Amino acid sequence: MKEETIEVAVFAGGCFWCTEAVFQRLEGVQKVISGYTGGAIKNPAYREITTGRTGHAEAIKIEYNPSLITYNELLEIFFATHDPTTLNQQGADRGTQYRSAIFYLNEDQKLIAEQTIINLENQSVFDQPIVTEITELGDFYNAEDYHQNYYNQNSSQGYCQFVINPKLNKLNTTFKTKLKKEIQN
Repeated sequence: MKEETIEVAVFAGGCFWCTEAVFQRLEGVQKVISGYTGGAIKNPAYREITTGRTGHAEAIKIEYNPSLITYNELLEIFFATHDPTTLNQQGADRGTQYRSAIFYLNEDQKLIAEQTIINLENQSVFDQPIVTEITELGDFYNAEDYHQNYYNQNSSQGYCQFVINPKLNKLNTTFKTKLKKEIQN
């Protein structure tokens, strides 16, 4: 039996509770880990991240099977489920920790991300220019346990209802065929 190939993608699109909830629902995504990357200090904690002074972004590490979902498809969903035109902000969440960013692991991911942004700009998909940064992945620090699988454990909480649910509704409508079978039904 051939072993499954697993690849990794790292995105920041505002609060990691939102992006984690979106990508957990996709066929081919094996695991999503909320964490911090792109900053200056080692082993940051949430209380430090929230100040916006560490330089870290709230990000997610996606482990996925590229034979079931491609990096291009992950990028398509990433851009469709957050606002890549607002600098250091997603909705009411403001600060560098909420920036839109793609942290690439290799040159192929970098080139695909750059081309994706060029294509979106050429197609005028957004009314404003895309400000998503494309940066080589440095250290990725897992967020505290209570941030992991947050939406699935707290879906009745206000933030989840008002901020995450609309993103999931868009995902369910726009990318229905990309959802895990148990979510499609």
